[in-house]
Amino acid sequence: MGRDDTRQAPGGGMHRGMQWRTLLLGVGALALTACAETTLASSQPTPTELEPVIVTTTTTTLPPTTTSTTTTTTTTTTTTLPPTTTTTTLPAVPVADPSIQAVGTSSGESTRAAQWRLLELGFWLQEPDGNYGLTTRQAVMAFQKYYGLSADGSLGPETAALMSSVTTKPTASADAGTLVEVDKSKQLLFFIVDGNTEWILNTSTGSEIPYREPDQNTPGEWQTGDSVTRTGLHSVYRQRAEGWWEGDLGSIYRPKYFTGGIAVHGSNSIPNYPASHGCVRVSVPAMDWIWANDIMPMDIPVWVHGNIPG
Repeated sequence: MGRDDTRQAPGGGMHRGMQWRTLLLGVGALALTACAETTLASSQPTPTELEPVIVTTTTTTLPPTTTSTTTTTTTTTTTTLPPTTTTTTLPAVPVADPSIQAVGTSSGESTRAAQWRLLELGFWLQEPDGNYGLTTRQAVMAFQKYYGLSADGSLGPETAALMSSVTTKPTASADAGTLVEVDKSKQLLFFIVDGNTEWILNTSTGSEIPYREPDQNTPGEWQTGDSVTRTGLHSVYRQRAEGWWEGDLGSIYRPKYFTGGIAVHGSNSIPNYPASHGCVRVSVPAMDWIWANDIMPMDIPVWVHGNIPG
């Protein structure tokens, strides 16, 4: 059963050729397995952390998927092949004109300008409506994490100045193929298409603090694990399209599993530090957007790398 606990987002699709404002229109298990690695699964081999070898694929724009109650499963595999690297030129972006204003967490026209800027840079948020809501705060936090600022989710003077002045679009570590990248060091989730970083989301991965907690579904039983998000090259092998459901360690939202009981899933808590039992948390609106735009389909590679901060 799901292994993440209850803690405390439509943007665009993945195709750079599309007008990204149009992308804003796209809104948004078999067995109940764990959103953490438990002692029951300790015999599974740990994937070797390597840069991925990704086979470049041709992506096709598809209409948003319709939520269903079907749980899809395939056989999971872990690839550990030598890395392939390419030389890339970072995509340029113009300096913001006028400059982004430090609005804190206030709503208004200055916030709308900041939202457009975040989208231009590839930080996903739900809508540039001037409202400093959940996904705007998450996008600001992702921007701050990427550039090494204090990730408080507030658009202060330092964040506003840097947001105005950057001239290259942020990129993931992977520069080839189509995949999902989880950077544990930055605590960020990247969507890469044909080697291009399309979108960046704030995330919270495993805390790496061992736990022993009561099983939420089986009174009298306990769940134990190490809260580690396993590094390596994995792929989505199972998913659950329905909304919230109760896992052994709490509620999780529309999970997409990529190794064992570890999944990318929606949560009400995505702080600026690693806090999960091993899963990769994103906001609920972000998870709806992922499903609606089919940007994390079955079998897509998921590359997890880095070490958690601290």
